[in-house]
Amino acid sequence: MTATLISLISILSGIIGANLMAVVFKKYSLGSIGNTIAGVFGSILFMKSFGRLGFDPFTIVESGNINFNLLILNLLISFLGGLVALILIKKLKILLNKN
Repeated sequence: MTATLISLISILSGIIGANLMAVVFKKYSLGSIGNTIAGVFGSILFMKSFGRLGFDPFTIVESGNINFNLLILNLLISFLGGLVALILIKKLKILLNKN
């Protein structure tokens, strides 16, 4: 597995997180396309922000083998990034539509 493939799987995890959040909590839904975009940007933002702590895709495959503990942590952070981005974007949309 290469670092690029791990990055794509992380983004997919963020998309799943945002869409799952929208299914469970209907009030945060932005439509399927909006949920997907929020998941992509949230996943990337969280991975760029928190990946420096040692679970970025390059560190996961650094030794030539996959470090599955870091991979799971990477996927969880991406999932949470999708969730948080969806909530923040929906709150921003509500705030901007008030005015």
